[in-house]
Amino acid sequence: MFDHKKPTTQMLGRWQPWHDGHTELFKRCLAETGQVCIMVRNVSGIVGSDAGAGRTVVQDDNPLDFDVVCKNIKKGLEQVGFTYNKEYIIMQVPNIV
Repeated sequence: MFDHKKPTTQMLGRWQPWHDGHTELFKRCLAETGQVCIMVRNVSGIVGSDAGAGRTVVQDDNPLDFDVVCKNIKKGLEQVGFTYNKEYIIMQVPNIV
């Protein structure tokens, strides 16, 4: 079971879509502390505008909403043997830049 008081590695991103490179990064993060908080930036629907208030380039690839991103993350990690709310949790966060 995920322990909210235990040291935790943070992964912050859009995850649109979750892919094998993200899974490999997750494995490295998990090796650091034994559990990971995957933070999903709330950028759904930002199309053709600066998603980072001048800190990032124009983004035209944010079609997925939070629920779809979560399903994709869970599916991708389940396929390689990881369990939601055991090794990791997912949290929606503002558009942190």
